[in-house]
Amino acid sequence: MARTHRILAVFASAGALLAATGCGAADMTKQASPYANAQGAKTVTLSVQSWVGAQANVAVASYLLAHELGYRVDTVQVDEVPAWDALSQGRVDAILEDWGHPDQEARYVDEKKTIAPGGGLGVTGHIGWFVPTYFAEQHPDVTDWRNLNTYASQLRTAESGGKGQLLDGSPSYVTNDKALVNNLDLDYQVVFSGSEAAQITQIKQFAKEKKPFLTYWYKPQWLFQKVPMTEVKLPAYKEGCDADPEKVACAYPHTPLQKFLNADFAKKGGSAARFLENFSWTTEQQNEVALMIAEQKLSPEEAAAKWVKANEPTWKKWLTET
Repeated sequence: MARTHRILAVFASAGALLAATGCGAADMTKQASPYANAQGAKTVTLSVQSWVGAQANVAVASYLLAHELGYRVDTVQVDEVPAWDALSQGRVDAILEDWGHPDQEARYVDEKKTIAPGGGLGVTGHIGWFVPTYFAEQHPDVTDWRNLNTYASQLRTAESGGKGQLLDGSPSYVTNDKALVNNLDLDYQVVFSGSEAAQITQIKQFAKEKKPFLTYWYKPQWLFQKVPMTEVKLPAYKEGCDADPEKVACAYPHTPLQKFLNADFAKKGGSAARFLENFSWTTEQQNEVALMIAEQKLSPEEAAAKWVKANEPTWKKWLTET
């Protein structure tokens, strides 16, 4: 392919992204990239969420778009729900990791048809409540939600107001935790750490001191390799049990993570759009890149370059149909 445009990929480091957001990802819906939906230009703008798994997706996709397909890549950080508005408006071209937003999907994919499905990411996501495995081994019954109140006094912190603490991350994340605590009559207080990075710091500090903790957490996530955690079994998830946000009293579902493209970009985005539709990898592969970014402190571009060098048979498949 003739490369008539200078290859320049714009990567925002995970640390810089998180530092910039403070209490979760900033809403940059009104602050669109100048390259988004640019007519006649070899540019792609990707929405990147504040958690490191999403940053790993974007890092590898950006690297390959730039170095293999000759595109300029820009990234814009947008919260989960506003990202759909940005995508619909053409402010960004693609979301590479969506955890399930049926209302937005019905509105933009089914009704307005301004957003097109981009296929599965290849990773299944799951949110849940977790305790450190060392605590679960000492107290096996803590993994049943019906026994959580027994341990509330051991899980109190200065921030939880005399109740047990349920540690959450960014207030911008989609969570049923306050409703669950209320509807299951649990003696706990949801405490937001502010961001994924802050939550990780707190979890690692608890683990270093071998203290018990209860936290909202999710898979895939590289931290499980550093701090083994065991899931607390909440009431079984059944289709529709989370339909009313105020009445939720069930576990979070297991969600095959999806990609979505701006509809115009899906039609006219050429090899870039086809590549993003083909992009699909495993939980282990995502965690490998996420670990390099978050724990080994490589920049997203450095982590992507290292992964790409070692995994050519995987990513070559993403280019075969472009």
